[in-house]
Amino acid sequence: MAMLYLASASPRRRELLTQIGVPFLTQVVPIDETPQAGESPATYVERLARAKAAAVLSILPERDGAVVLGSDTAVVLDGRILGKPVDRADALATLAALSAREHQVLTAVALISKTRAAARVVTSTVRFKPLSQTQIEAYWATGEPRDKAGSYGIQGLAAVFVSQMQGSYSAVVGLPLCETAELLAEFAIPCWQ
Repeated sequence: MAMLYLASASPRRRELLTQIGVPFLTQVVPIDETPQAGESPATYVERLARAKAAAVLSILPERDGAVVLGSDTAVVLDGRILGKPVDRADALATLAALSAREHQVLTAVALISKTRAAARVVTSTVRFKPLSQTQIEAYWATGEPRDKAGSYGIQGLAAVFVSQMQGSYSAVVGLPLCETAELLAEFAIPCWQ
């Protein structure tokens, strides 16, 4: 069986992959995550997932038996990608913009080996309840939004903001488990090992 490498430093992705019983090693290679001009959010997340996986595959000494999983998540409001906040003001503005609105969360998962590559993009819709300025500031003070796309983590304290969700919860967290399991099966890597 092929050795699986996870091209991500995300603790959430590690937890999700562990949840479905797949052994893996973690290896990260930094890549440029700047969106390209005119690039759609779906194209953006798929490009980054593939690039992360390809970058890791390129540095592995034994590529023959390796499969690399790359993933990327983007929070999208009105067609605009909301990245990780640059500072407090950015996070507060992002959370205020998400208040009482629906937004999309797009997560791509890509698997790459020496001989093949495959990817899937999953779109979920999340609706936030109306948020007060006090709630937004209190959430920022917890520290949780600092390293999260869209300035929130659905699996954490911000779960209380979510009034509705359609799609894949695990994809919103950072890795669509159903689609990941399907891709792993295509590469002869079973779940529940």
